[in-house]
Amino acid sequence: MALTPLDIHNKEFAKGFRGYDEDEVDEFLDRIVKDYEALIKENMLLKQKSQELSDKIEHYTKIEETLHSAIIVAQQTAQEVKETALGEAELIRKEAEQATKRSVENELAKADRIRQQVDEMVKQAIVFRSRFKTLLEAQLEIVNSEDWQEFERFTSSALAGEEYRP
Repeated sequence: MALTPLDIHNKEFAKGFRGYDEDEVDEFLDRIVKDYEALIKENMLLKQKSQELSDKIEHYTKIEETLHSAIIVAQQTAQEVKETALGEAELIRKEAEQATKRSVENELAKADRIRQQVDEMVKQAIVFRSRFKTLLEAQLEIVNSEDWQEFERFTSSALAGEEYRP
């Protein structure tokens, strides 16, 4: 079991013939108690700071996981949009083949509908790209935030064995 400042303070030594000077021993024990209390306080502060930093790391890890999930969802959405566009393009091609068998008027009407669908798909793709870009920029701002920079400075100084100074 670790000594406490109170243990050191209350320590009694047996007195013997020609023993140590009692006042000198008491004075030395008092110095030890003060130093020991200071070390205990410093240790508690360091533990608290360590916990705070661990909490920040956990917070940023959660942000990283969220970003990772968002990127995966965005990739899946992009793939689905692509597959949908390819599927719709295939349907449009088949409709165009059938339309060639019909009259010229039906062909022109179908071509007009196809152009409208393509325009709508282009608009949807532009909107999707804009939203995705905005999401990525917002996430990049979080990653480039001052908290991350402070964390990097702290990590660099900790790895170099230097004292951290904000």
